[in-house]
Amino acid sequence: MKTYIVPIDFSATSVNAAEYAALLSKQTDVARIILLHSYYVSVYQSVLPTPDMVVISEEEIADETENKLKELEHLRNHLIKTVRKAVEIDVKISRLPLMRSLIETIDDENAALIILGSNGMDSDSNSHVGVNAINISKLSPVPVVVVPPRCCYEAVKRVVMACDFLKVTETFPLEPLQRLLTRHGVELFVVNIDKQAKDRNADLQQMAEESALHKMLKEYHPKYYYNESGDIITGILDFAKNHHAQVVIALPHKYSFFQSLLHNSVSAGLTIHSAVPVLLLK
Repeated sequence: MKTYIVPIDFSATSVNAAEYAALLSKQTDVARIILLHSYYVSVYQSVLPTPDMVVISEEEIADETENKLKELEHLRNHLIKTVRKAVEIDVKISRLPLMRSLIETIDDENAALIILGSNGMDSDSNSHVGVNAINISKLSPVPVVVVPPRCCYEAVKRVVMACDFLKVTETFPLEPLQRLLTRHGVELFVVNIDKQAKDRNADLQQMAEESALHKMLKEYHPKYYYNESGDIITGILDFAKNHHAQVVIALPHKYSFFQSLLHNSVSAGLTIHSAVPVLLLK
C-alpha cells in the first residue's frame, strides 16, 4: 500500500502541502496519506523554567497534544472531501524532533514519498517544516516533493528534469522516474545547463553520457534541451515557466542546485519557482 507523509505544523504552507497531496492522489496510486505533527518537548523544557519562570507540566503537554490532535482531525475532515475515493487519511502525533519523527514514520509505515511545504522567499510563514525543508530533503531516504507557498495544484502533464549529464550512468535514479512517467504519460523535458557550451563544441565525454541517458529514457520520448545561462537556477526555472511545466525534478547529486533553489538569496529563481513544486528523486 503506497503511503505519502505530509509533515504538518499548522502553518499555511504545511496546510497547502497537505491540500496538494490530497489533489495529487487523484493522479497517483497512493492508498494512504499520513498527516504527521512533531510535538517535541525537550527534557529541559519539562524540568527547567523558561525566562518567564514557567515549567511545562505533563498535564499541559497532554492538553496540548489533545488540542493538536483535534486540529489534525479537523484538517483530515477537510481533506477527505478532496482525495481520490478510497484513499485513507490518517493523523499522527510524534513526540520526537521533526527529522527523527519523519525517519521513524517512513520506516514504520514503509512510506514512498514526503510532501512538504516550503516557506519561499516572500512568504510571511514562519513554518518550522519550511525552515527545515532543505535538511529534510537531504536526509530523507525516500523522494521528497517541496510545494511552494502559493502553489495551486495542476494535473502533472509536463515535467522538467534538471540534469547536468555528469556520471549519469552511475547516479541516475531511473526506477522512481519510470513509475511517474509510465503511469501518467507525462511529457518529459530534460534540461542541461551548458554554461561551457560543451554540446555546441561536441564534447566527446558529454556525448557518451548523453548516449547512456538517451538509451535509458528512450521509451518515454523525452525532449532534450541545452541552456547556456550563467545562472543555473534561473536557467532551469525560466525553462520550466516557459514550457508550462507542473513539476521540476532535481536529481540526488544536485543538492547544491536544490539548496540554492530554496535559499532566500536567490530572489529571481524563487519568484519563478513560487508556482512550481520540486521533486527530489532518490
